[in-house]
Amino acid sequence: MFETKDPYLLLSLVNTKLRDEYASLDDLCKSNDVDSASIKERLAKVGYTYSKDNNQFINA
Repeated sequence: MFETKDPYLLLSLVNTKLRDEYASLDDLCKSNDVDSASIKERLAKVGYTYSKDNNQFINA
């Protein structure tokens, strides 16, 4: 599911799940059997990086 989403839909989905359900990107990825590096890479292509302090992807 995460790998095939449009990057901006992925951004919205991931940030919503991080805000509402998960304490970290690693927790989200482990629960959904997804590689965090692939999510970071896909979102970096559209200008977003993961901020541990905010537990969100933010515009770089």
